[in-house]
Amino acid sequence: MNTAKKKLLSMVFSFRNEEENLPEFLKRLERVLNKINYEYELIFVNDASTDKSLEILEKARLDNQRIKIINMSRMFGVSAAVIAGFNHVTGDAVIYMDTDLQDPPELIPELVKKWEEGCDVVHTVRTQRRGENIIRMFLVKLAYKVISLLSDIEMLQNSGNFKLMSRRALNGVLKLNDPDPFLRGLSIWVGFRQISILYERDARFSGKTKFSLLRSTHIYKDFIRGITSFSSLPLYISLLMGFFVGLGAFIFLIIIILQYFLFGIDNSGWPALMVTLLFLGGTILFSIGIVGIYIGKIYEAIKQRPRYLIESKKGFDKIDN
Repeated sequence: MNTAKKKLLSMVFSFRNEEENLPEFLKRLERVLNKINYEYELIFVNDASTDKSLEILEKARLDNQRIKIINMSRMFGVSAAVIAGFNHVTGDAVIYMDTDLQDPPELIPELVKKWEEGCDVVHTVRTQRRGENIIRMFLVKLAYKVISLLSDIEMLQNSGNFKLMSRRALNGVLKLNDPDPFLRGLSIWVGFRQISILYERDARFSGKTKFSLLRSTHIYKDFIRGITSFSSLPLYISLLMGFFVGLGAFIFLIIIILQYFLFGIDNSGWPALMVTLLFLGGTILFSIGIVGIYIGKIYEAIKQRPRYLIESKKGFDKIDN
């Protein structure tokens, strides 16, 4: 008689104001999970939703006690919410994804299969992204290339927050006490055996994206976070820019002197002076900005503030607070 205990699969979902998507998401998710031979827990991290999302989950929990809920004290953002979920998982592996149904739950069995074959991190890479703004997609692809070019590790392009990590890979991520984590990079940084699965990303099932190009700073912050979390190269770039600007100014000075004494040409007028000053000033401000970003990250780390605060929990073994 086989009495071996089934492995536990944990799933973490960060969400904010997804009342239009959660019912369909829960339906499709349950349909998928019932087909795999694993026990599972569903950890929903509510990033201070203001709609009926929490009400929908609490009602769903009456029928499925595997659903667990973490309510953040305020909106902390996707990364902090996912880390909060990570700190509460008890499974042998964890899958994390969004709840807007752009990433299909039907792909979960394929992720689990790769884990069963010995992979510690299973990435999903989008070959197509339906329903996305063309300009936004161009900027996103450009951002991925820049991050990959400057990073100390090889970043995956078109890979978002839909992945599977084994317990040892998850433990590695949790050891990194980064106050401003770039999750897509952390899962790569920990190493171990990694593999990617290709898929076509759907448009949102319902509602509008929380990360619009003009109204949200998430995209730009994520770009800067991706560069500064895994590379100090921008600091060297600012150093090189200072060197070449100084060299250029010196050469320009020599040219002016030679033209004046050899040909009697005076190029020391206001146009040349203004162009030189503006270029030099812009370079200085650019370099100060780069240094300021890194100093800001150091400042945030020194403060040692918690990455998130939890208002309440439901469904966990310990007393809910």
